[in-house]
Amino acid sequence: MATQYKVPSNDNSGILIAGAAGFGLGLLASVGRKAAVQAVTYAAGDWFEGLKAEHKMAMGIIELMEATTTEDVKKRATLLLQLQHALGKHAIQEEDVIYCALRALGDAASADELGHEHNAEVKQGLYDLEQIDKSSPSWLARVAELKADIEAHVRKEEDEVFPALRAKLSDEENRKLTNRMNREGFKVA
Repeated sequence: MATQYKVPSNDNSGILIAGAAGFGLGLLASVGRKAAVQAVTYAAGDWFEGLKAEHKMAMGIIELMEATTTEDVKKRATLLLQLQHALGKHAIQEEDVIYCALRALGDAASADELGHEHNAEVKQGLYDLEQIDKSSPSWLARVAELKADIEAHVRKEEDEVFPALRAKLSDEENRKLTNRMNREGFKVA
């Protein structure tokens, strides 16, 4: 009778396969989340319409913030986080794509002014809301100030600067700008 020799098993292939599968699923989940976050902007089909949809979404979050009370500490924190994420992605799209297009077409003044508003007013307002105690009545007062700053910024973009930019570009240039903006949004979504 032949002697059977059993090789000791140090086979980790099952663990490696499971790890690779988990990594792959994680990547798919990340891509799916990014696609969902960018969907509103992408579905608009045009960079200007996409940014208007994002403006409307941000204002909706602010309205939910305004409807909170000093008892809604966790809700305030959650809504603030949602607003920070939405405006962060939005700012990247505008600052890295749209404002650059403005500069390229000779409107550096508008690009610089709008960029300054993002940094000096909007980002500062978000920072302040992070620092203020969520149960404090002053939190809602700062929300109101931030809302006013954002509304003024949005009016300038939607009523003046962006329509002028869109009019200066050909249909093909507008399409390329839309694609570039969606790529930037997807990267940070």
